[in-house]
Amino acid sequence: MTLSARNLYFRELNERINSSNGDVSIDDCYGQRFIGSGLRKKSLTINGTPGNALGSYMDGGTIFVNGNAQDAVGDTMNDGKIIIHGNAGDALGYAMRGGEIFVKGDAGYRTGIHMKEYKDKKPAIIIGGKVGSFPGEYLAGGLIVVLGLSCNDVPVGRFTGTGMHGGKIFIRTQQELTGLPAQVIAEIASDEDLSEIISYIREFADYFGFDADSLISDRFYMLKPNLRNPYKQLYTAN
Repeated sequence: MTLSARNLYFRELNERINSSNGDVSIDDCYGQRFIGSGLRKKSLTINGTPGNALGSYMDGGTIFVNGNAQDAVGDTMNDGKIIIHGNAGDALGYAMRGGEIFVKGDAGYRTGIHMKEYKDKKPAIIIGGKVGSFPGEYLAGGLIVVLGLSCNDVPVGRFTGTGMHGGKIFIRTQQELTGLPAQVIAEIASDEDLSEIISYIREFADYFGFDADSLISDRFYMLKPNLRNPYKQLYTAN
């Protein structure tokens, strides 16, 4: 089924998506919010720019975006996949608790904020370019991978991992990481560490036409919580 989103309010657009019996392709998308909210089994292909909260509360299925996406993609997402052939806005994967998001380009501020995992639910966000400040803020679980493609500087902004108390952040860069908060330990990723993200990098490369082996062979930092003294700066000194 193919829909034109031109001049459609988001409620009507989602009603048409939900009433369809199979996969849906959407043309002429110009910022409609909440597309694919609660999606479970269908596949959506969006040609254009979806608005905020694309795939919010998503519980399965797949969303392909042939363009950029705005803020809060995958908000509280539980399962499924979102593949963006462009850039994403702020708060990508906010409170995400399952599923996978792949972004070919860059993402904005607070990527993966409040992301968490539980039992077999382990969310993952893979960014091809760079991200803004506060990636992994209050991260409680899951994986964030920043590949830094076409980026000559450190591909993450300031305050990476602020409040982080679970999960891991992998950053591909030849630059030194500085200015990390006290809650974070940064190490050069070993082969064993990288084994956790290789399948995601290969999937990313398949979606967007990159050489996975070349990416995997480069240097990655792995950031994990400093569990010896989390949130030390928030405690009152004696």
